[in-house]
Amino acid sequence: MEQKILELRQRAADAIKTAANNLKDLDNIRVKFLGKKGEITSLLRGMSQLSAEDRPRIGKIVNEARAQIEMLIAEKNESLKAKELSDKLASEKIDVTLPGRQIHSGHLHPLTLTLNRVKEIFLQMGYTIEEGPEVETDYYNFEALNLPKDHPARDMQDSFYITDDILLRTQTSPVQARTMERHEPNTPIRMIAPGRVYRRDDYDASHSPMFTQVEGLVIDKGIRFSDLKGTLEWLLKQLFGEKARARLRPSFFPFTEPSTEVDVSCVMCHGQGCKVCKGTGWLEILGAGMVHPDVLTMSGYDPKVVSGFAFGLGIERIAMLSYGIDDLRLFYDNDIRFLQQF
Repeated sequence: MEQKILELRQRAADAIKTAANNLKDLDNIRVKFLGKKGEITSLLRGMSQLSAEDRPRIGKIVNEARAQIEMLIAEKNESLKAKELSDKLASEKIDVTLPGRQIHSGHLHPLTLTLNRVKEIFLQMGYTIEEGPEVETDYYNFEALNLPKDHPARDMQDSFYITDDILLRTQTSPVQARTMERHEPNTPIRMIAPGRVYRRDDYDASHSPMFTQVEGLVIDKGIRFSDLKGTLEWLLKQLFGEKARARLRPSFFPFTEPSTEVDVSCVMCHGQGCKVCKGTGWLEILGAGMVHPDVLTMSGYDPKVVSGFAFGLGIERIAMLSYGIDDLRLFYDNDIRFLQQF
């Protein structure tokens, strides 16, 4: 029995030394010799078969063997853990002599750049920037702008309806009506309303069901059409340079009277005529007009006391002319090759 214990202890020591290459192997060896069904445990269970005289002596030898095996396992466990840590540190070390990795920072989208330019121009003229909801009621989107439910001009702006009374706004004009309602009657206003608008348009080189619009509104005593003309001429010169000229053509909008379409001299040929302007020397740029008296009245203003003008322009159109882009879809396709140019 004694010889068997010594041989078991030696086999355990050899296994721990040579076969335990990792913590999992070491645990398997521990279970084999010290587990509930291990060889040491089996020896202890067989003690009952020994004589009363041999039992203390053999029990002492078994316990000593058990203690020695536990000590060897503990030492090997520490050794393997130290090796694992060393290997991990070696594999994860950083070579500080390598050149640093360049951090690529993003930049603003061309539409954002254009919108910021427009905002800056109007802030210099003392305008405020107002915002409103993109999901709008029929009243603010149409009726408050002199477009009752049976008005044929609604067909030009047929949009995305959520209910019969809720829709995605087709213009930022509702912000104008909401701003007038917030002010005391006949209080002067000088504001622009930038934001996304939605219309049921085809997605092609010149149209998109979503685009960015900036609408402006000025209300005060004595506001005239000449004030509108001067403001727009200043805006176009700031956007396209001192050589830019404006041309106003009669038009119709339900919320302004009189109304005008505004053209700018072609930024490509400076009015000489080219394929961009189709030989006319002019490019349509925005719509404008004097605020209709009914619009003033519905928002609590008295058209006999104050007057005003309003205008609206598309940021995509300005960006296309500013950067020489011929396809509006490029702004929304998220092609990195296009965006990196800005």
